[in-house]
Amino acid sequence: MARRSRIPQYGTVEINGIQYYKTYVEGAEGKRIAIYGKTRNELYDKELEVQELISINAYQRKTPTVAEYCEKWLLMQSVHVRSTTLNDYTSKVRRHITSEIGHLRMADVTPDDIQVALVSVSKKSESVYKSVVILYKSIFRSAIASKVIFDDPTAYLKATGGGIPQKDKVALTDEQAARLVEAVKGLPPYVFVMLGLYAGLRREEILGLKWDSVFLDVDAPYLTVQRAWHTENNRPVILTELKTDAAHRNIPLPDCLYDCLKEAKAASHSPYVVANRAGEPLSYTQFKRLWQYIVTRTAKERTYFRYVDGKKIAHTIKPVLGEKAAHNGKVVYCLDFEVTPHQLRHTYITNLIHASVDPKTVQYLAGHQSSKITMDIYAKVKYNKPDEIAGALGGAFAEWNAL
Repeated sequence: MARRSRIPQYGTVEINGIQYYKTYVEGAEGKRIAIYGKTRNELYDKELEVQELISINAYQRKTPTVAEYCEKWLLMQSVHVRSTTLNDYTSKVRRHITSEIGHLRMADVTPDDIQVALVSVSKKSESVYKSVVILYKSIFRSAIASKVIFDDPTAYLKATGGGIPQKDKVALTDEQAARLVEAVKGLPPYVFVMLGLYAGLRREEILGLKWDSVFLDVDAPYLTVQRAWHTENNRPVILTELKTDAAHRNIPLPDCLYDCLKEAKAASHSPYVVANRAGEPLSYTQFKRLWQYIVTRTAKERTYFRYVDGKKIAHTIKPVLGEKAAHNGKVVYCLDFEVTPHQLRHTYITNLIHASVDPKTVQYLAGHQSSKITMDIYAKVKYNKPDEIAGALGGAFAEWNAL
């Protein structure tokens, strides 16, 4: 009876000989919505449902789109993260979040929307997948904390179990390193390769390196890492803020790298050690072309596309080691192994370990912020030789065996 006493005294209307109770609810933009019910109780319940829907729709219309909120979130992050970290966030947010669900309003996003958006990311590496999921969770949790939304569509999202597992990094053998250097000597990637193999610099450190950071006319030649290369919309950006504090380091130059850099500096007309023809740092596209000198000399089957009469035609080539390329007699397939830019750095670190350089020095020269990163590599390289371990254990337990 108490509930019934709160029900308004609705007006009535007859439709097809049947009497209905009727009322109006003001919807969006002031439009009146007519509601009917056979009883006052039924009409009252319908009125509450419609008012709730109107309220939800009005709230959803007021929330920003995912693209709008992501840009605001990135702006907020710029206050307390490094510029290099912000660049990474920006790239991943725009590439994997706003490009997928940026048109949706924050309050409209469902767990299914995010799962579908992550399908393309699942084809990337585990580390990329994990970082994108963390960005999703961070963005929507921030929106909840700011009361932009009230439900979290990422609540049950897990950062593990997605992406393609990464293979263990493999260093080049001494023979492979020598063949690589010989293959690119006199070509644009030569200095890049030498800096990777014999100074262990990251790609962004090599491409951001200037001659004012290379000291050749001292008793013990060295270079110092103080800049990093990044790209925005294919354009190079040189930052003085590095990935971590540990990235700032001085690296001694072995004789082969000293000779390489001395010769390169004498011929250089640019402040950058690795530069384009205009003396400027490389764009991302220019770097890919630089590395292509190595790829084209690799005896690996590959497919490329050409446009013939406006049609995209696939061509597959099967290089034979030692032979010349069919369309370029200057290119000889002389590498029977693949190599990546990061593999050069990993080879440098591996060689330090094989040379019995102590872990703390390896950590410094590699520019690792965490000793765990160094020790993980150290353990895999140093102790992944069962024959040597067996010999060491035999000596360690010699006294036990005598008992």
